[in-house]
Amino acid sequence: MKKIICLWILFPSLCLMAQNTTKSEEKKWYEKMRLSGYAQFRYNRLFETNPDLKCEQCDRAWGDNNGFSFRRARLQYQGQVHERLFAYIQFDYSAGVRVKADNSENIHYVQLRDAYFDWGLDAKNEFRIRAGQSKVPFGFENMQSSSNRLPMDRADALNSAAPNERDFGVFFMWTPEKIRKLQRDTLTNSGWKGYGDYGVFTVGVYNGQATNKPELNNSLHSVIKLSYPFKLGNQIIEPGIMAYKGQYTLTGDQISSGVGYLENKRYQDQRVAIGIVAQPKPIGYMAEYTRGSSPGYSILQDSIMNMPLEGGYATICYRMQWKDKIFIPFARTQYYKGAKKVERDARYYRLNEYEFGLECLLFKNLELTGSYVISHRRYSDHSTPEYNEKGKLFRLQLQFNY
Repeated sequence: MKKIICLWILFPSLCLMAQNTTKSEEKKWYEKMRLSGYAQFRYNRLFETNPDLKCEQCDRAWGDNNGFSFRRARLQYQGQVHERLFAYIQFDYSAGVRVKADNSENIHYVQLRDAYFDWGLDAKNEFRIRAGQSKVPFGFENMQSSSNRLPMDRADALNSAAPNERDFGVFFMWTPEKIRKLQRDTLTNSGWKGYGDYGVFTVGVYNGQATNKPELNNSLHSVIKLSYPFKLGNQIIEPGIMAYKGQYTLTGDQISSGVGYLENKRYQDQRVAIGIVAQPKPIGYMAEYTRGSSPGYSILQDSIMNMPLEGGYATICYRMQWKDKIFIPFARTQYYKGAKKVERDARYYRLNEYEFGLECLLFKNLELTGSYVISHRRYSDHSTPEYNEKGKLFRLQLQFNY
């Protein structure tokens, strides 16, 4: 009887001790964060037929006077710091800073790429608000990490919509729990070529001046995205449609002396895109097409005007596995007729390009990719009214995953 009474007296104390132990064992927010990243080391000039062929938007280590380079070197710090709050911060420690006096470039500066926070509005985080600098939800290939993408660089037509893919903004996203599980387990963690969770339905507003740039007018860009992945046999297919609209403001250093432009330097910037993605199981493909208008250089008027644009790409691949190694041969064709708003005088492009490559995942921390590019790039700006270069080259990339 005495033992029963003692246990009865001690029971609340034991419960309190257990509760305190649970609390003391609960992880602090910084213990829920994890570090990861990747780096891409390249050489672009094997079997090069034309050193004057370059691509400013793509890899600036193309062409004459270039050699070995880090295309990207990223460090990511992320975690679910609270059941309703996800934090993501990413730095690039190989970013370049252009020196305006001679147009040269100093490399290997640390630059902020992402800094955003997802606030879950319900217990399952199916509805959430993302605030900060993150990728603009426009274009499957834009949202896809460069660590997952097969071609060396993003296609010009879609990437010119949001250079560096990112901007400051606020986005409302909805992703059902079953779709998030499909994206996490089947697309991302299983080594496929997914792009992560940017919402089945997403709507938001952002500055519209590109990565790490402040807003320069009183008109925010607005964007909407709708896509839905589903299984068809063994395949996972995701069709989608996206659109954005806003005003883009040119800065003084983007405009050559003598070029005509609107007095307030503000231009309509709007696009719509459709696309489809199929994961490589074992055949995969990704295709997108966009139309719209943006500031662009008119060679006839020697002025920057609102110009129409259109273009797209199609990529096909095949996934093969031998022991613990994965091999993915791929091919891409792309076409673009339109301007690139962030380049000098909003250069107006006409380009056709083909790329054939092979990605080899030697082990989970090391990838080797080689690709052969056949390119014809033409553009017009005030100082170069007829840039017209054709060429072929073989590119090599080592990707280190950590």
